[in-house]
Amino acid sequence: MRLVFVTAFFLFAATGLVRAETDAEVNARRNALDVAGAFTNDGFKLRDGHWCGTLKSADRSLIAVNLFAGNQYWFSVGTTDPAKKIAVNVYDESGRLLTTEHYDGGDRAAAGYSPSDSGQYFVSIDLLDGNASSFCLIYSYK
Repeated sequence: MRLVFVTAFFLFAATGLVRAETDAEVNARRNALDVAGAFTNDGFKLRDGHWCGTLKSADRSLIAVNLFAGNQYWFSVGTTDPAKKIAVNVYDESGRLLTTEHYDGGDRAAAGYSPSDSGQYFVSIDLLDGNASSFCLIYSYK
C-alpha cells in the first residue's frame, strides 16, 4: 500500500501536478485568510484547499465550484502588489451573473452567495486596477 502512494506521488510530481507555491502566492493566501477571518467569526467554516494563480489586466480568472442549496458561502480573494483593486463575482452554470453580497477592500475582496439550487457555479476574479499579480481564493460555508 505504501509503495502505491509513493509511486502515485512521483507520477504526479513528474507530470507537474504537484508544485510548490511561490512567495507571492503565500502572501496572497495570507491576505485572503485575513478577509475570511471575519466570516469565521459569524460561524462560517473554511473549506479545505485554495486556488492560486496570476491575475492579468483585462483578463478574468474563473474557478468552478460545486455549491449546495441551503448553504451560505463567502468567496474571499487576496492579491499582492502591484494589484490595486480586484472584484469577485459568482456566475451560474449558464454564465449568468448572480446577485451577491460584496466586500471590496482594494487588493482584497469577497462575494457572499446562498444558492437556491445545488450545482456547479463559477467564481470570477478580475483585476480592476494595477498590474499583473498573484492571487489566492479560499471559501467559507455554513
